[in-house]
Amino acid sequence: MKQLSGLDASFLYLETPEMPMHVGALHLYELPAGYKGRFVRDLRKHVATRLPLMGPLRRRLWWMPLNIANPVWVDAEPDLDQHIVEIKLPKGSGQAELEAQVGLLHPVLLDRSRPLWKFHVFEGLAPGPEGRKRVGLYAQVHHAAVDGQAAVALANALLDVSPTPRSIDAKGKSARTKKFELGTAEMIGGAVSHQLAQVAQMLRALPSAVGTLSGAAAQALKRTGASKSANLALAPRTRLNASVSNERAFAGVSLPLAELKALRRRHGATLNDLVLWLCSTALRRHFGRHGPLPRKSMMAGVPISLREAGDTTANNQASISLVSLGTNIADPARRLAHIKAATAAMKATMGSVKSLLPTDFPSIGVPWLMEAGAALYGRAKVADRLPPLANVAISNVPGPLMPLYMAGARILAIYPTSIVVHGVALNITVQSYNESLDFGLMACAKAMPEVRELADGLGVALDDLRALPEEEPAQPAKRGVVQRVRGAVGNGVGRVTRSVKAGTAIAATAGKLVARARPALRVNARASAPAKRVRGG
Repeated sequence: MKQLSGLDASFLYLETPEMPMHVGALHLYELPAGYKGRFVRDLRKHVATRLPLMGPLRRRLWWMPLNIANPVWVDAEPDLDQHIVEIKLPKGSGQAELEAQVGLLHPVLLDRSRPLWKFHVFEGLAPGPEGRKRVGLYAQVHHAAVDGQAAVALANALLDVSPTPRSIDAKGKSARTKKFELGTAEMIGGAVSHQLAQVAQMLRALPSAVGTLSGAAAQALKRTGASKSANLALAPRTRLNASVSNERAFAGVSLPLAELKALRRRHGATLNDLVLWLCSTALRRHFGRHGPLPRKSMMAGVPISLREAGDTTANNQASISLVSLGTNIADPARRLAHIKAATAAMKATMGSVKSLLPTDFPSIGVPWLMEAGAALYGRAKVADRLPPLANVAISNVPGPLMPLYMAGARILAIYPTSIVVHGVALNITVQSYNESLDFGLMACAKAMPEVRELADGLGVALDDLRALPEEEPAQPAKRGVVQRVRGAVGNGVGRVTRSVKAGTAIAATAGKLVARARPALRVNARASAPAKRVRGG
C-alpha cells in the first residue's frame, strides 16, 4: 500500500472548480512525409506499449474510510479510448485555436475514479512549411501524481530520440501482485502505522531543525538589511492578486535557447536569472501600458526542487521561495543586477533549510480541514483581502536538449500548462526543449484576458536584452586630489631615495677599488722614481 504524501494529497484537497490542480503541456507535432493514418489511433497503440514504464498512468486513488487520512494509490488498467481523445478543429487552424482550446479544457477537472491523466489530440491544423501534416496534443496529469521534474521523467519514458520507436523489454515488468482495491482494515492499519512513523521521525529531527531554522532566519534578515533585493518584503497588490474564476486564458511562445545561453555568459548571469529578467521586463511594460504599474517591486513565487540528484520518483518534491523581480526599476541593467542579487540571496537562504522542508506529514483529519478551508477561502474571497506574498508564479523546468518523437511524429514545441490559485492569477512555466526555451503562460481569464499580449512581450524583452551593453568588470574608484598629490610626492621621494642609495653604492664600490689598488700604486711609484746621487762620487 502506497499512501500519498502530505504534499501530494494537498493538491487533491485544495482542488476546486476554480482551482484545477493538474499540470501538463501543449505539444505541437509534425507527422512524417506522406502520413495517411489517424494519429489518435497510432498514439493509443504507442502508449499501450509504454505503459509498463509509466506507473503514474496505471494507478488510481483509493480513498480512506470517511476520508480520515490521505488516500492510497491502487493499480488500474486505463481505458485508452477514454484517456486519449480526438478533437477536430476547423481546417487550417493554428496557434491561436490551440491556445483557445487549452483555455477551454484546462478548467475541466480530471475524473478521480480513473487514473488521473488525459491526452487531447487536435486535428485540422494547417500544414507546415514543407507541406507536412501537423497535430496538437494537450496532455494533462494531476499534480498529486507528479511535479515538474517527475513529469519530465515520465515524458522520457514515453518519447523517443528517433522517428522509429524503440522496443521495450517486457522482461523488466514487476512480479508483484497487483492490488486494484484494498480492505478497510488493511487501509486503516497501514495509515495508523504510517502516521506514527511520521510523528516519531519529526520528533527526532526537531532539535536540529530548530537550530538550523533560527540560524537561517538570522542570516536572511541580515542579507535583507544589507541588500535592496528585499525577497522578504510583501508583494504590492495588483489585479493578479484576486480570487480566480473557473475561466482560463493561455498563450505559448518560444525563444532561441542558444542565444539566451550566450547572453547569459555575456552578462555573468544564470539562465534562470534571464528567465526572471525577461518576465520582469515584459510585466513592467505590460502593466505600464494597461496599468497600474506598482511602485514597489513585484514578487515571484519560484518553485524550488527538493530532489536528490538522479531521483525520478513520481511524486512531488518541491517547495516555494520568493524572488523580487525589480519591476520598479526602469534601467534594464540595474534591474538585471537586482534580480541576480535577489536569486543569489534566495539560494543562500534556501540552501541551509532545503533539507528541512517537509514533503510528508501526518494526515489524520487533514482532508476535512484542508477541503473545508479551500472551499471557504474561495467563497469568502479571502485572497482579495489578505496582503499578497507573490504576484506571479514563475517556474523553469529543465527539459531535453535534442529533438524527440512520439509514435513517429516529431515534437516541434512543448508549452507547459500549470496552475493558478486564488491570489496569484498568473503562472509562467518555462521548459527547455531542443533549441528553444518554451514559455507557457496560464492566467485567470478575468484577471488577465490579454495573456497573449504578455507572451508577445517576452519577445520584445529579448530585443531589450540583446541591446543591453555587456557588463564591464568593476573599476577601482578614482582617487581624490589629496591622494594624488600624496602619491606623486611619495613617488618623488622614493625616486630621490633610490638615487641617493644608488650613488652611495657607487661611491662605496669605487672606494673599495681604490683601496685594493694602493699597494700596486706604491710599487710602481718606487720603480719609476729617479736614483739618488752619491756624495763625493
